[in-house]
Amino acid sequence: MACLRADWLFCLLNYTVNRKRLFPKFIQWRATYLPDKVFVIVLSIFIGFSAGVAAALMKSLVYSIEEKILSFYNSTDQIVIYFFFPLIGILLTVFFLKIILRDPVSHGVPQILYVISKLDGSMRRHKMFSSLVGGSLTAGFGGSVGLESPIISTGATIGSTLGQVLKLGYKHKILLIGCGAAGAMASIFTTPIAAVIFCFEVLLLDLTSASLIPLLLASVTGAVTTKMLTAEQYLVHFQVSQVFEPQDVTQYILLGVAAGFVSVYFHYMHFKVIHIFSGIKSYWAKALIGGSLLGLVLYFFPPLFSEGYDSIRQIMNGESVVLLNHTFFSGSNNFLVLVMFLVLLVLFKVIATTLTTEAGGVGGIFAPAAVMGGFTGFALSRGLNGFFPHLNLHESNFTLVGMASVLGGVLMAPLTAIFLIAEMSNGYALIVPLMLSTTVAYLIAKTFNKHSIFTHQLIQQGDLVKYRENTAIKQINVMSLLEKDVKTIDVEGSLGELVELIKVSKRNIFVVTGENRVFIGLVLLDAVREVMFDKSKYGLPITDYLYSPLSDEKVSRFDEVQDILKKFNITGNYNMIVLGEGNRYVGVISRANLLKKYRENLLSELDD
Repeated sequence: MACLRADWLFCLLNYTVNRKRLFPKFIQWRATYLPDKVFVIVLSIFIGFSAGVAAALMKSLVYSIEEKILSFYNSTDQIVIYFFFPLIGILLTVFFLKIILRDPVSHGVPQILYVISKLDGSMRRHKMFSSLVGGSLTAGFGGSVGLESPIISTGATIGSTLGQVLKLGYKHKILLIGCGAAGAMASIFTTPIAAVIFCFEVLLLDLTSASLIPLLLASVTGAVTTKMLTAEQYLVHFQVSQVFEPQDVTQYILLGVAAGFVSVYFHYMHFKVIHIFSGIKSYWAKALIGGSLLGLVLYFFPPLFSEGYDSIRQIMNGESVVLLNHTFFSGSNNFLVLVMFLVLLVLFKVIATTLTTEAGGVGGIFAPAAVMGGFTGFALSRGLNGFFPHLNLHESNFTLVGMASVLGGVLMAPLTAIFLIAEMSNGYALIVPLMLSTTVAYLIAKTFNKHSIFTHQLIQQGDLVKYRENTAIKQINVMSLLEKDVKTIDVEGSLGELVELIKVSKRNIFVVTGENRVFIGLVLLDAVREVMFDKSKYGLPITDYLYSPLSDEKVSRFDEVQDILKKFNITGNYNMIVLGEGNRYVGVISRANLLKKYRENLLSELDD
């Protein structure tokens, strides 16, 4: 009855009070009657559905913006709009993120990896919509990026937010992030198997029975939801119309080699542009400079507008000459002109992509890498067919295999790339050349680049810890490992008093404290071993034998376990002094016990 009143504030307060009463009851009921495994499965289905809805919404937004823009211009004018609209989209994105949301944090897969590794799996909740809106504005207005990273960020944030709200532990929270990412990737590409593999290869989640089922359910649910909600022309699907010919194996190996070096180039140029833009501090300056340069690139190379899958569709449909429209090569039928133009598209695609993201746009590198691979595969096969017509290579097949090869080399995730293209092409007719070329490309890329494009900077900064290791570390309670059998002596004590403690102590270190147990230093047994039986020196102050540990030999009770492990590695010490507030002595933690607990947690993860 209360909510029938016109007083909306009263209704809001009433709802809040009821929520505060009901939510703890729900948490208690769930813990009592719903096992963790069942609860996570239920949540994974919900997360997959939510990610599917978000992906469908994002695709609709992007294509609606793009179609609306292009509808105002006839075919002869469209080349001009490629210069202006990407800049407008980037400025709108920067305004939304920096001014309205005041969000300084980057979006995409590297940020998810950082959250998993360093932030206890807690993502900022606004990323459920900010990545979606930012990605739609960026790609819709022509930014040369993919939609997968924004939607994966959205899905991962949905999983993280549920984990935070429902007070789940680190292990389950990370699994829900994985479910969100899998559901989102399956939604954007309708490739559920590749999405699950992506979680293990790229997000570094471990393949266990406890994690596999929720990831599969989220992935399938996301793919089905998007397929039901999205028009067929917006889905990224390709049809294999020609079978794999075994005599083409040599050419597929050659494609793998070319794709490997394209992957190396992608990695190099991506970080080169990032380095150049790192010197620009103002985000408005970055937006204007990056957006203008992007517009210039798109003016000369219109096929780089937005994701680029339309260009791949044109190639697959036998309409590759359309790529030359609105360029200085328009109308040319010379195969060498087309091949050289495709080479230029490969060289400038990564530049256009990185300009987009460094200028402030939101988007991913999946689509750019795959499109570069498609251009590479088609250019190689068209060039070989032009010079050696007897080869009669199936150009559409080389286009698809090239997509997987470059993507696998850039992401350092060959299985993800193989299954992604296999599912996108509605079958496994090309599985042999996909495996062959992608493996060759991966080996070449791995030779030149130790880490993937996602993990390169994180590893350099020491911000990446593998999921299983992180889980084992997060489960360690430092206070439960405290050893309090180390004897303490007052700073005003004497050597004689210390000798009395040595008689009853089993340790070789003794803690010296002041008033209120403030930590002063240590006395090592080795320091007094030669004089401990000389009673004439028992009156000497204990400070004569005092050792003051360095900062790396002391830790706070609030320090992360990972930081404590690092200090053990740096110092080589067997024990570490633990201090509380006000520099008060709390206890000692030993390296042996800490590593023992770490190993136990790792084994527990394997058992799961």
